[in-house]
Amino acid sequence: MSSLLSVRGLTKRYSGFELRDVSLDLPPGYIMGLIGPNGAGKTTTLKSILGLLRRDGGEIRVDGADPLRDGAAARAAIGFVHDEPRFHRYLTLRTISRIVARFYARWNDATFLRLLRSFGLEPGRRFGTLSRGNRMKFALALALSHHARLIVLDEPTSGLDPVFRRDLLDLLQTQLVDEECSVLFSTHLTADLDRIADYVTLLQGGRVVFSQSKEEILDRWKLVKGGLDALDSSASDLFRGMRRGPHGFEALTDDADAVRRKFGDSLVFERATFEEIVLLTTAEGGDA
Repeated sequence: MSSLLSVRGLTKRYSGFELRDVSLDLPPGYIMGLIGPNGAGKTTTLKSILGLLRRDGGEIRVDGADPLRDGAAARAAIGFVHDEPRFHRYLTLRTISRIVARFYARWNDATFLRLLRSFGLEPGRRFGTLSRGNRMKFALALALSHHARLIVLDEPTSGLDPVFRRDLLDLLQTQLVDEECSVLFSTHLTADLDRIADYVTLLQGGRVVFSQSKEEILDRWKLVKGGLDALDSSASDLFRGMRRGPHGFEALTDDADAVRRKFGDSLVFERATFEEIVLLTTAEGGDA
């Protein structure tokens, strides 16, 4: 399957931090969640894809265009929704759309007005009167109105109440299917991944822990539970992250067969949730 978004060996160096050898692929018509703790490299990755940073190594293609060398073509293919959309508070949604339309040759005004109606937004409303959730809807309408093939969202549901977050995710998924777009969204909420993600990329310390389909990840990673007496010095080679309690431990593994060969029937294996995978794989020092 061809990739709408292809990132190969992306590297960006800062003083005290390095994003190194980040690779991911997002096929047309799918949704990918980009997750990781603060400082993992999510923002650097998104900025590189948007062409806002000059990378130190690697290649990026958005619908075949390099965001640095083919800036105009890449920007036309991307619709970006910031975690806090910023437009002049006294301008109406209609006025903002006319300003934005000048930057896109394929802007479709009929699509914009149709999306506003479906989102329950009036063109004459002033931007400053919108709630945070409705600002996200408006920004999404703008992003979908110039035939962008890739929608990039930065923490789209952060700070929203659970009911509105659920409704926004459902609406986002429906619109992307209707518009035949792919989406890359960063989040720290694992419930968002469970609800709409087809693929998930986890970053930690500037490196990719995994970048696979949601089904492959959940099939691969297992939660292992057992007594503390089962642990020895070699156990750390088989486990990724561990929680110890007074009577036992639980840990994560991506090689359940190797753990079974070593420990036999003394341990219990369960299907890990995304929350457990993220918490244990990003635990400092291997213990959570």
